[in-house]
Order: sequence, then structure tokens, then C-alpha cells
Amino acid sequence: MTIHSRRGRGRTALAVTSAGLVAALITGCGGTTKGSDAAEGSGSGPQRDASANPDAPIKEDLTIAFLPKEIDNPYENIVDEGGIAAVEELGGSAKEVGPSDASASSQVSYINTLVQQKQDAIVIAANDPNAVAPALKDAMEQGISVVTYDSDAAPDARQVFVNQADSESIARTQIEMLSEQVDGAGKFAILSATPNATNQNTWIEFMKAELDKPEYADLELVTVAYGNDDDQTSFQETQALLQTYPDLEAIVSPTTVGLAAAARYLSSSPAKGEVELTGLGTPNQMRQYIEDGTVDQFALWDPTQLGRLAGHAAAALASGRITGAEGEVLKAGDLGEREIGEDGEIILGPPTVFNADNIDDYDF
Repeated sequence: MTIHSRRGRGRTALAVTSAGLVAALITGCGGTTKGSDAAEGSGSGPQRDASANPDAPIKEDLTIAFLPKEIDNPYENIVDEGGIAAVEELGGSAKEVGPSDASASSQVSYINTLVQQKQDAIVIAANDPNAVAPALKDAMEQGISVVTYDSDAAPDARQVFVNQADSESIARTQIEMLSEQVDGAGKFAILSATPNATNQNTWIEFMKAELDKPEYADLELVTVAYGNDDDQTSFQETQALLQTYPDLEAIVSPTTVGLAAAARYLSSSPAKGEVELTGLGTPNQMRQYIEDGTVDQFALWDPTQLGRLAGHAAAALASGRITGAEGEVLKAGDLGEREIGEDGEIILGPPTVFNADNIDDYDF
């Protein structure tokens, strides 16, 4: 078995031969570990019903693990790097571990291993809100703080959800971009990630609600396709959409993997310039497609800041500064303060729209 470890931005392959280490890290065979060396923690994070002390010091020897949907998802790698940096700035150690696929239950074995390692906190983007819930509840019962980001778990299976932006505003922004690009009329499809992704399904429901407004009466959603947050699958789904719906005017992809894959297909397709494409993506992934005219505009928030906010939230939970109760205030370093909302939600901020005028101002 080979485990990959990330220190900062470099990766070093570590051959694991010790039987003890193999037993402890056996679930890593299907994915990767990246981050600081510390693998063991005290697991002494606060319980959900504990009281908060905003002035409590950051816990000594703090250990936090970041668990993305898929270890090679470029967007979530950026998020986790931001979170790891924030934790290390607070004097703790952090790492990124995760599966090599984004299936519903692929994260469960990693959660169980992190519980065995007694991490102080787990920060997770859930592939399926219910599939991971029992394992996360077990983690909390053993004193491990749980923070979700990007894609939430069941609310009773975590203490805090760090949301990149208000879900309704994310949906509204994408429908506004779509309508602008097709002059308010035409058939379009949504290319999503996985069928069970909490964030995707929430945004899609808000997009459907947005379409009920009179100004969007001439926009028709013909289908929702799923690329499973996999580049090649998303590429093939884009091709299938264009074949199935020859009169398609646009594709909206609210996933960075899907948007980049769809742009790659369209860029060398006769449909380039004929079928509009927008959604959520990173500037570095999408720059070439803005420059060559495949894409006019897309949106996102700063994923590094999302990771930093999640890292601060996890450190504060594990140190007893917050419990996740509504009305508490998280002090998040250079990001300032955030008030915790209903169901433990913390919001980073509104999305940014990227186009040819501003894309070179960003590097992530």
C-alpha cells in the first residue's frame, strides 16, 4: 500500500511496510493522505451540548483532518490547502485524506479511521448526507468535532456547516447568467455532480424555483444529467446532451469538474459558439475557455477562503470557543467574524462572476 502525504504543496510517497501502520491506515488503500505528519490526536473536542468560551485558548497539539468528496478534485484540494494553512497558523497540524471516487459511501471508512486516530476535528464535504451520518455521529459521541463544508451532511451529524454562499443566491446567479447569455429564451440542461450531492440538489431546487419567475417564462429546463464529479464522465454526458437535444441552447454546470469538462468538449465541437455554457468553476481551470470564446462567464467564491473559514471553525469547536449554536460568533482571523446561523450554518459570502474583464485578476 502506498500513502501520499502532502506538506504544504509538495507530495511525497511513503511506502508503508509496518503491520501496525497498515492496520491503522488500511482504509487509505482506496485514496490518499496529504498534510502534516501528525496522525494521532486526543479526540477531546466539545460535545454538542457543551457551553462555549469565546476566549478559550486554541487547544494544544490540535489535529484536524480534511475529508473531500474525492481526493483528486482540484477545487476541493484548493479548499483543503486553505484549511490546512489556517490550522497550521493557529499552531495545530492538519492533513487531507479521502477516497479516489465520489460514491455515496466512499468516505465512511476514512471517517472510521480518523475516529480511531482520535483526531480533534473532522472537516468533510459530504458525498451523501445520510451515508456518512452514522459514522460522523459516532465521531461526535467520542468527542471529535465535526464541520461540513461545500456539501452538508445531515444536520444532526455535525456541529457546523460552512456554506460558501447562501444557496438561493448561488442558484439565482447561475440563472441570471444563463438568461443573459441566451437572451431570456431557450432550452437548457443542467450537468450536475452526483445524484445525492446535498449542495448540488439544493442549488438545483432553487434554480427550478427561480425559473417560476415571469422573467424566465421562456427558459425551459429539459433535463438534469450527472457526471459524478468525474472529468471523463462529465465530458461524455456533455456529448450525450448535445446528441439527445439538438436544439439545446445552453448547459449550466454547478460543479467545477463538470463545467471544465463540458468546456473542454465544447471547445473542439461544432457546438462551440452555438451552445452557451455557464455554472461554477475556478478561474485557473476556465481561463483558456474564456480566452478562446467557449465560455462567456461563470461564477464561484474564493475556495481558499472557504477552507480557511472551515479550518477556523474546526479549531474553535475543538478548543471550546464555539459549540455551533445559533447566535455564537466565530472569530476567523483575517476573515473577520461570522455569526453562526440556524442549524449551525456559517456563510462565507456572495459568489463572484468571472468573465474576460476580470478573470486575470484571480489566481486559484
